[in-house]
Amino acid sequence: MRSNYLFTSESVSEGHPDKVSDQISDAIVDLMLAKDPEARVACETMTTTQRVVLSGEIRCKPMYDDNNEAWKFNSYWAPGARDEIEGAVRRTVKEIGYEQSGFHWETLTFENHLHGQSAEIAQGVDAGAEGSNKDEGAGDQGIMFGFACDETPDLMPATLDYSHKILQQLAADRKDGTAPFLEPDAKSQVTLRYENGQPVACTAVVVSTQHAKGYHEGDKEAELKAYVKTVVGGILPANFITDATVWHINPTGAFEIGGPDGDAGLTGRKIIVDTYGGASPHGGGAFSGKDPTKVDRSAAYITRYLAKNVVAAGLAKRCTIQIAYAIGVSEPLSLYVDTHGTCAEGVSDEALEDAIRSISSLGGLTPRGIRMHLGLNKPIYRQSAAYGHFGRIAEGDFFPWERTDLVDELKAIFA
Repeated sequence: MRSNYLFTSESVSEGHPDKVSDQISDAIVDLMLAKDPEARVACETMTTTQRVVLSGEIRCKPMYDDNNEAWKFNSYWAPGARDEIEGAVRRTVKEIGYEQSGFHWETLTFENHLHGQSAEIAQGVDAGAEGSNKDEGAGDQGIMFGFACDETPDLMPATLDYSHKILQQLAADRKDGTAPFLEPDAKSQVTLRYENGQPVACTAVVVSTQHAKGYHEGDKEAELKAYVKTVVGGILPANFITDATVWHINPTGAFEIGGPDGDAGLTGRKIIVDTYGGASPHGGGAFSGKDPTKVDRSAAYITRYLAKNVVAAGLAKRCTIQIAYAIGVSEPLSLYVDTHGTCAEGVSDEALEDAIRSISSLGGLTPRGIRMHLGLNKPIYRQSAAYGHFGRIAEGDFFPWERTDLVDELKAIFA
């Protein structure tokens, strides 16, 4: 590993058009899991000027059943189900804060093109009938990565952690009236200088935020820029900002037209923002809009959980974990651990792989085992769809992959 370098990560706000799409898709996942914990959902969302379009495949018998002749007249939707979906979409947009002429929760045009799940995919994913030896299979093939490091208390890369927190503060200030000149769309980017593998200073900050009319010139522009600098100064460690730090605040000038009105949004286009800001490999699969039988989501969560527990246990300073699956097959094809030469004395990457395999509560890292261990068959996903899926606070049913409840067991294995 290099010891001295510059590294940059970016984040986008909940009002970014791609994040609007992610949150809508996960609102649909939550709606259907609340109706049926075994629901299957693959919901894609497109947003643009005054329009939201849903597409994808579902199986949720309380809402949609293509074997129900009584519902056939309504394209197999339960009475009122399509209205519930539209209500969830509009409510999500409203909570984000869009009440603009180019994108308004109440007046936007909505289209629902969701339909039944392919029977051929279902036969590979579903567990066999009672008495069968067939376990639930993975919802797709793929490789998934988890990562943790000791750069921040959240055990996340500092560049991404700070980028997220800057935008979270902007959103909180916008919603409580502290910064009424802010609008929902925003992006941030933080560059840090690393010495001996640890962040020591901020060399550059980029913040672009949508704003009320006129806040790109004169005293109003100065007010906005001073506000942003105050927020950033409150997020980063005090000694990170210096006279040498380069600032780019709304560098293109006016940013009054934003969100889906300024640029179309799609589910799954911010996978690096969602994960580790480029500090770790990525398998390529997005999370939002997918129920937890899709290993793109659940396996990425379990690998983060495992990597975080390894670092929290003091067994390594950095940890990357990869896991791979074949569609319809329950057992993982491979498990790979890389601690980047930061293992504690008496610990090796190979030994960590063996330790993980030995933890019975993980259920052999099968899709069902992952879902049961983390409790993923619950409506918990909308909250994860903005400001990153990782480095969040595990509270109640939410963000269970951020728990560190394997620390004692891992320590005992290597005692």
